[in-house]
Amino acid sequence: MGAISQAHEVKQHLDEVKSLRERLGTGQWQDEDWRRLERVLGAYERLLSMLCEAQLTLKRLQTLIFGKRRRHGMASGTSAGGGATDGCDDESGADARLKPGVEMTGGEVTPPRAGGHRPGYGRLGMATYEGAERVECRHEALAVGQRCPVCGQGRLYGLPPGVEIRIDGNAFLSAIRYEVEKLRCSACGQVFTAQLPVDAGTEKDSPRARAVLAVGRYYVGLPLSRLEGYQAMVGVPGPDATQWDQIERVADCGYVVFQHLEYLAAQELIYQDDTTVRVLALIAENHHAQAHAETQGLARSQDRTGM
Repeated sequence: MGAISQAHEVKQHLDEVKSLRERLGTGQWQDEDWRRLERVLGAYERLLSMLCEAQLTLKRLQTLIFGKRRRHGMASGTSAGGGATDGCDDESGADARLKPGVEMTGGEVTPPRAGGHRPGYGRLGMATYEGAERVECRHEALAVGQRCPVCGQGRLYGLPPGVEIRIDGNAFLSAIRYEVEKLRCSACGQVFTAQLPVDAGTEKDSPRARAVLAVGRYYVGLPLSRLEGYQAMVGVPGPDATQWDQIERVADCGYVVFQHLEYLAAQELIYQDDTTVRVLALIAENHHAQAHAETQGLARSQDRTGM
């Protein structure tokens, strides 16, 4: 019933458009024509907006206007003689190209195979680039609320931004050269030097540079001599001895934590027994050591009794 009512409504709109064009040619307008013209223009405006925003395909547009045809089973897709039906009547044939894993074979829809590769194009999604630097790109000439420069009727409104990824390369260590201005007095010879920006810091090697060197050596597995040659190639030299000094400063920061963990471990016996086997010889030794400690007036033996 929905498809029949929508088709009847479209036919009424077409009849109104034909009658309006006939009276427009003769110049005989009626009061009802203005209301009909408003309805026709409203429908045309909705159609254009839906085509532009949703990017409808022809098949989806046909379903929207005339309704969705009800299929009475998979046998309706082919005739008794084995011939394929019209592609406009079978919705699955038109939309199969939009679904990953669906193939067309001789006019029939082949469902996706079980197992094998997962559907998709194999590329990383935009959400996986969590560490990427975000840069907002505003439109050069247009803004929200302005009139459309194409049709001159509608107003512009915001949509979710599009995402484009650009991957750049950097060296392990990069350097910034600050050229500070110096001024000398011609009379007294006093020299005035410009101040460095706050972001420059007070040390030559930043904590981030030390962390990158530690990760490159002990996580990536690059020898310091190879890092030295690579840095010389990119124009930011870093001798292996200097790299070791900076990595040692990173280790000094974590050594305090290591010492505290070592202190906590020394307070009591910490062990992990991954087997349930009882070693009878060791059990006998422990009983003998405990008995010897009790003869000396001790509550427990001073020797370690772990298995």
